[in-house]
Amino acid sequence: HVQLVESGGGSVKAGEGLTLSCAGSGYSYRTWCMGWFRQRPGEDPEKVEGVAFVDNADDISYADSVKGRFTISRDNAKNTVYLQMDSLKPEDTAMYYCATELWIGFCPRLRPTDGGVEYRNWGQGTQVTVS
Repeated sequence: HVQLVESGGGSVKAGEGLTLSCAGSGYSYRTWCMGWFRQRPGEDPEKVEGVAFVDNADDISYADSVKGRFTISRDNAKNTVYLQMDSLKPEDTAMYYCATELWIGFCPRLRPTDGGVEYRNWGQGTQVTVS
């Protein structure tokens, strides 16, 4: 049973930073995809925005809206992926989720599903509020 637990959210002022963590357990993927997504308040609950992506080969992608401000990294020994968020803006206010999926040749990267592959394992989310 795959379990992802996000932490590190909070309330900060514009310009400040936070680092989110996503701790995984219950799986031993040697090849995997990991994405950070967010859902802003008042938006369609069925829609999430991809923020950052990393896989086991350190292939990394960022949404244009966070490039230069967010950094994704991983610690395999701890089965944890981090999202360092600098220079936060009010529009970054959202619930942030991490998601993972076994890599079988293709990763959805910054989309919940793409090319017939979807992130099937999601955390419960951690709230980030920027004022």
